[in-house]
Amino acid sequence: MEVEVAKSAGFCFGVKRAVDMCYDSAGGEKNVYTLGPIIHNDEVVSELAGRGVRAVEEDEMESLHGEGLVIIRSHGVSAAVEKKISDMGFEIKDATCPFVKKIHRIVDEYSRKGYFVLVTGDEAHPEVIGICGHCATDRIAVVSDEEGLDKALSSGGENLLVVSQTTFNLKKFKNFVEIIEKKGYYRSVYIQNTICNATEERQSEAERMSKACDSMIVIGDKTSSNSKKLYGICAENCENTFFIQTLDELMPHAGKLHGKVGITAGASTPNNIIQEVSRYVRDEL
Repeated sequence: MEVEVAKSAGFCFGVKRAVDMCYDSAGGEKNVYTLGPIIHNDEVVSELAGRGVRAVEEDEMESLHGEGLVIIRSHGVSAAVEKKISDMGFEIKDATCPFVKKIHRIVDEYSRKGYFVLVTGDEAHPEVIGICGHCATDRIAVVSDEEGLDKALSSGGENLLVVSQTTFNLKKFKNFVEIIEKKGYYRSVYIQNTICNATEERQSEAERMSKACDSMIVIGDKTSSNSKKLYGICAENCENTFFIQTLDELMPHAGKLHGKVGITAGASTPNNIIQEVSRYVRDEL
């Protein structure tokens, strides 16, 4: 069976940096916590827990009495949340992806200048919640579809800033930008494509592979935004597409794989799982 593994599959720079920070902090005298799962991957979070790095939610922080180290995950948090943790007495290590940090700075700067801020993304995603928390005013909206876009912009105004969740679908973002420019709701529009390069490359490669392959395997956690978007891209072009988290999840579908098989993976998928799946497809099928 012919197998192609995406060159872009697996940990991106921001995820690797955050996970490495956790491993480097584990095993010391201090209690180590991550504010929420450090990345959207159960296997990695479980392994870190075994090394004493515990994922906690914001409402649990008070019970920890400010003792220990808190690592802010790659998705980032609002300025208010970071201050709250610091005021409790915790030591903080910031593992926010630098590409996300850039969005924080842009949103803060332009909201202070009076711009209405439009974020393309999933409003329930922790990265987007953090981005919204860096807006200096309440003049901000998050949109994920054309209906929401039209509603958010219908009032019109002077100045508009457009940014995106780093893992948003690139094709969708470009479509939104085209709509904004055509409708001319705002006199001045400042558009920043803040989808990270790794996401663009991963999505472009997934599109190319899914058009050329007879079967596609997308490896990623079911809560991972970028993995779900990869699956959507692949499923649109290749009917025989499977979304799995581990090799065990592939087993029931193994008999359906045929022809040329493409394998890609989200930014939070460890390399050992990608290798395990690709070896199985090459050697066992």
